[in-house]
Amino acid sequence: MTTLRRGYEGVVAVCPVTIPYARYSTHSAHWWLGRALYELLQASGLQKTDVDGMCVSSFTLAPDTAVGLTQHLGMAPRWLDHIPMGGASGVVALRRAARAVQAGDADVVACLAGDTNHVDSFRNTVSQFSRFAQDAVYPYGAGGPNASFALLTAHYMAQTGATREDFGKLCVAQRDNALRYPHALMKKPLSLQQYMDARLITDPIHLFDCVMPCAGADAFLVMSTDRAKALGLTGVRILSTIERHNAWSDDPIQQRGGWTMDVDELYALAGRGPQDMDFMQAYDDYPVINLMQIEDLGFCAKGDAPQFVRDNTFTVDGTFPFNTNGGQLSVGQAGAAGGYLGLVEALRQLTDTAGGTQVAQAHTGLVSGFGMINYDRGLCTAAAVLARSDA
Repeated sequence: MTTLRRGYEGVVAVCPVTIPYARYSTHSAHWWLGRALYELLQASGLQKTDVDGMCVSSFTLAPDTAVGLTQHLGMAPRWLDHIPMGGASGVVALRRAARAVQAGDADVVACLAGDTNHVDSFRNTVSQFSRFAQDAVYPYGAGGPNASFALLTAHYMAQTGATREDFGKLCVAQRDNALRYPHALMKKPLSLQQYMDARLITDPIHLFDCVMPCAGADAFLVMSTDRAKALGLTGVRILSTIERHNAWSDDPIQQRGGWTMDVDELYALAGRGPQDMDFMQAYDDYPVINLMQIEDLGFCAKGDAPQFVRDNTFTVDGTFPFNTNGGQLSVGQAGAAGGYLGLVEALRQLTDTAGGTQVAQAHTGLVSGFGMINYDRGLCTAAAVLARSDA
């Protein structure tokens, strides 16, 4: 039996920043992460020496980890975390940074995620993704995320009756949202017919089901409520968070994520339920994982997400605003920064700084992360319920 955890009172997330994405880059991951730190300092008015904690997520930082980055950036933090959890990294960084501030282990934590994208970066990342992949997947010809998500998608369709049109509706809605977001790499409208007619990648996945690798960085700061007020910064309250790893490992093929093990605790600690969320930001490297998250986080019953998709619009100005900046499917996947994309957008929504993607009367939102897929399942899941400072 899980005991209800302590809340996150007295801690806020502030200063969401994005370093504009680029399809390819000759810069290193260090450069992108350094740019993100610079923008955090500019936005907050802090000096680099004021930042005494740091969370770092990056796939292309190797051979460095967070430790090597501190030397590169000329920093000496007293609290440091390296979070190589892909799409779950943003929420995990948020919750760990918040606990560090509560414990007094750090006063200001910079949460940074970024990656470069040289011509061969993605191929190299995939080839070295995990020992499991190297030993048990690639030797049998099933390497890479397209093949893995094709398996998950086909299984989900067979189990639930989901159609390509259902996935397409989400992709089209996210593209509509992305056209309002200045950093999105996809600048052209997408129709359902274009989605349906797109070339096959790995059956049943077609072109617009796949994220486009790119370079970029996203970041935010975590600090005490009092520190944020003293700096004149608008903070976002952390109502609750969860994370889980290698959940339901006995399932033959993943059809539920670790969220289902902790979802009741997520809402109990927040004091709010799915019906109270004004938007949802979900990790979306392929549309099938969107439907899985909608189900597993309680917005509909298991297996009912296809009907939920048919019943909602998912646009910024419609019903159930979802991935309001377009998500990775239309913004691009800047490596580990993909795990920060939705969280940074949520912080903008809850500080009224989202510009063209702003959801009217956005007071409370949910951010969900999913990362580190090995063949037929993602190993890391996380979620956070966030609220405006006055909500």
